[in-house]
Amino acid sequence: MIDEPLDPSPGSRGLADRMSQRLEMRLPVEGNARLREALAWVNANDDLYALWIACNVTAIERLGMTDHGPVHVKIVMNLAVRLLRLLVKGGVEPSVVRNYDLEIHDAEIVVALAALFHDLGMSIHRTDHEAYSLFLAQDLLKELLPRLYPEPGAAAIMRSEVLHAIIGHRSGGRPLTLEAGVVRIADALDMAKGRSRIPFEAGSVSIHSVSAAAVEQVTLQTGESKPVRISIEINNSAGVFQLDQLFREKLHGSGLEPYLEVVANLAGEEEKRLFRQFEL
Repeated sequence: MIDEPLDPSPGSRGLADRMSQRLEMRLPVEGNARLREALAWVNANDDLYALWIACNVTAIERLGMTDHGPVHVKIVMNLAVRLLRLLVKGGVEPSVVRNYDLEIHDAEIVVALAALFHDLGMSIHRTDHEAYSLFLAQDLLKELLPRLYPEPGAAAIMRSEVLHAIIGHRSGGRPLTLEAGVVRIADALDMAKGRSRIPFEAGSVSIHSVSAAAVEQVTLQTGESKPVRISIEINNSAGVFQLDQLFREKLHGSGLEPYLEVVANLAGEEEKRLFRQFEL
């Protein structure tokens, strides 16, 4: 038996530093006691946070991609829950309510947990990460959900709904529930304030990196002709590519097409210059 901890290796010290600076997962629970309890469990789970760190090592440090770690999942969770609440306010019924006679609060649990767990597979590999996320999330859900849903069968149903919402965010995925569509759209909306500009700042000048750097702000509000309006503020017209090519792909087949208005607004009187020279 070791009485004192071993001196950590340089890599371990780096992990310890990252763990000590952990980001707390928060959102307005609005009277949802189970959501409050779920967030408390998430914030106390060291293994889960370490997986998010590993996701970012894969994405940013090894592949030069955008953030897929704690900041990303927190943003997606907040966007997803807000989007769901606006849809419900607009008269749209969540799938767990329609199919299982559960509550709106249960639909919030589905989208919050799916948002938090949707990219866990990035800790293993980018390729097929959506599928890898399923078996990593499965163990976590088996531990958490029986605490929230002790009724016979309830935890299993909720687990299935969360896992479906996770796999539905992949490219070409086909969400079959409102909740899965919400997570898919929320994931695509994490694009504001340079959230997608890591390759651009590293010197990768392409329509993907330039358009990502053009997005300033994303807001969700009650729509005029549909339940929800998504407003995206851009500083350069290149940002339209994010909507026309990338966001459109996520919206198509999400099941949310009838419920969303999507508008882009060019901020300021002049476009921001994003680069000076482009070479092939």
